[in-house]
Amino acid sequence: MVRKPKVLFLSTGNSTRSQMAEGLTRALSRDTLIAASAGLEADGINPLAVEVMQEIGIDISTQKSKPVRDFLKEHFGFVITVSDMAKERSPIFPFTPHLMHWDLPDPIRANASPEEQRQALRRVRDVIQANVEAFLAETAVKDSVRAASG
Repeated sequence: MVRKPKVLFLSTGNSTRSQMAEGLTRALSRDTLIAASAGLEADGINPLAVEVMQEIGIDISTQKSKPVRDFLKEHFGFVITVSDMAKERSPIFPFTPHLMHWDLPDPIRANASPEEQRQALRRVRDVIQANVEAFLAETAVKDSVRAASG
């Protein structure tokens, strides 16, 4: 039985960026890995994030906001932080061989209108999609090299 690699996307509140990364990875990986997301805190999923993901045909409405402490005993092939605060305050994952950071701006500003927030979420979603596509291509190349040399 081949074990699928696991990736954890870690953010501050697990409400937007990490949720979108989890959803995009699930949709684009074609079941080649297991994606999860968590936050330093669990703030609940932002409904505008759900909305902008539905615009591209990805439903994250059933995903749950989870605190990182729920994942501390799990083994991940990759932990990817998506906010500077998450990178700075991330717990140690001693058995994770690949720790990565994607510097993504926080799309939600308290004084922004809902439409301004939607626009910001769309921009971040598109950056996350490009990052996920590059990540999946890179891990596929590594897997094929490993298979060829093994």
